[in-house]
Amino acid sequence: MSATPFSSATLPSLSAVVTRLRAAGCVFAEDEARLLVSAADSPAALTEMVSRRTAGLPLEHVIGWAEFYGLRIAVDAGVFVPRRRTEFLVRQAAALIHQTAAGRPAVVVDLCCGSGALGAALLATAYGPVELYACDIDPAAVACARRNVAAVLEGDLFDALPDDLRSRIDILIANVPYVPTGEVGLLPSEAREHEPLVALDGGADGLDVLRRVTAGAPHWLAPGGHLLFETSERQVPDAVGTVRGDGLAPRVVTSEEWEATVVVAQLRGAGLGAVALSPDPRGR
Repeated sequence: MSATPFSSATLPSLSAVVTRLRAAGCVFAEDEARLLVSAADSPAALTEMVSRRTAGLPLEHVIGWAEFYGLRIAVDAGVFVPRRRTEFLVRQAAALIHQTAAGRPAVVVDLCCGSGALGAALLATAYGPVELYACDIDPAAVACARRNVAAVLEGDLFDALPDDLRSRIDILIANVPYVPTGEVGLLPSEAREHEPLVALDGGADGLDVLRRVTAGAPHWLAPGGHLLFETSERQVPDAVGTVRGDGLAPRVVTSEEWEATVVVAQLRGAGLGAVALSPDPRGR
């Protein structure tokens, strides 16, 4: 952790910052206090940052970054904060990238990329070359993601992608919103008040965006390519049914350590049973 660039004599004591954070209900007050002190470039800045945090802003929005997969990911105000549990999704995708055909870059697409954290993590962990594309419908997320990864496109799911990616994508990660509309109000205030609704609300049963992704995925995945997404335990039966209905072969991977559930769905190609594709949902 870097030292503060100003005299400690002018700095509010760490214990005073901890006390303010704890009084505001911050569970990890000590850790947060250290991060805030490290991030501030003046006593006035620290005071302002502590005030913003105690007012309920996510810590990541206050300090401007989130730790994800060992990386420091830039996170702007109003952008979805990457969750640590999603590192489990990245691990599954990284393992599959290592199995792609040698001699060419693996083509990876990060749909609903938010800050671009998943794509950045995959680039950092891939053993071989990766041709990465990230996209999001939210202009604020796109601007933020461009600080973390290079190729970021703005648009609604597959509409953002160039046509020459059709049938070429090896790994499609889609961190789609999956909170049912009626449960968004039950989320912690940090999420529901400071993160974009489009990154949280998955429709009546939480699977509306996922259905659009699985419907389009067979037209974009390479034969044998994989779609990976996170979901909740209770949504697994419906999510798996949706995947199968769109011609993909799913398996479910869970982690108690990460408290995460990931569906890994493969487009059946040679040796796995050919899939008759339904009409492209984009009408092409």
